[in-house]
Amino acid sequence: MYMGNFSFHVFDHPMSRGFQNRFSTQYRCYSVSMLAGPNDRSDVEKGGKIIMPPSALDQLSRLNITYPMLFKLTNKNSDRMTHCGVLEFVADEGICYLPHWMMQNLLLEEGGLVQVESVNLMVATYSKFQPQSPDFLDITNPKAVLENALRNFACLTTGDVVAINYNEKIYELRVMETKPDKAVSIIECDMNVDFDAPLGYKEPERRPQHHEEPTAFTGSGNRLDGKLKGIEPSPAPLGPSDMKRGIPNYEFKVGKITFIRNSRPLPRKFVDDDDALNRFIAFSGEGQSLRKKGRKP
Repeated sequence: MYMGNFSFHVFDHPMSRGFQNRFSTQYRCYSVSMLAGPNDRSDVEKGGKIIMPPSALDQLSRLNITYPMLFKLTNKNSDRMTHCGVLEFVADEGICYLPHWMMQNLLLEEGGLVQVESVNLMVATYSKFQPQSPDFLDITNPKAVLENALRNFACLTTGDVVAINYNEKIYELRVMETKPDKAVSIIECDMNVDFDAPLGYKEPERRPQHHEEPTAFTGSGNRLDGKLKGIEPSPAPLGPSDMKRGIPNYEFKVGKITFIRNSRPLPRKFVDDDDALNRFIAFSGEGQSLRKKGRKP
């Protein structure tokens, strides 16, 4: 049952009608900056759509080609081709206006001839882009920026280098892959997006990390008196003959401290002084009277 319905839709698919009623016209193409008029048309540069003359709309209507109107652009001199949508039908007769990046992909000069044909494209499910400069990585959320910019596009072609405008800067991205076909429609689609490494991008070199255990107190100390540390000779070690054993205090009691005076003999000078002190008698000197002798009061 399912296969039968599928076969019916294949024969009734708009693509089959497209071969019978195909729009195909040649125009002279110019960049949007050449478009005459007071209005600023920089919006054309921000997307993937072109401006065609009013006669193109009349012819498309007679061919019953309805929205979305998608076109294949071909430069027969260089055998380069791309795909696009249409923004407006306000160009002069015999002329169409293209975004600058589209003219670069087609290798077209100002006034060059381009073949414009109506096509039906499959809806995109996947696409991969390669930024043409590492500067694209400076954007905080590049996938969201690209998704917003692609709203001004109608289709993608594998191999094209598209240009998007963000924060008054133009970023170029090459379309590396599209699924399910090499040219797809991105109007009202649910498409997964991937990125290749930017052109000229180099991975940062990772230096091997050597974990060394820090040594504590590895610096040299300084003395408070200003003298250099470590130049004084170390004291000579004591030999067995230099050690003298003392006399133990057999009357030692816990909690009692006994001060033992020096038992060496005192010098002679100190002995004489001690004898003189021992012979001292208090108040043994002769007193003096303030009054003179022989005078009575």
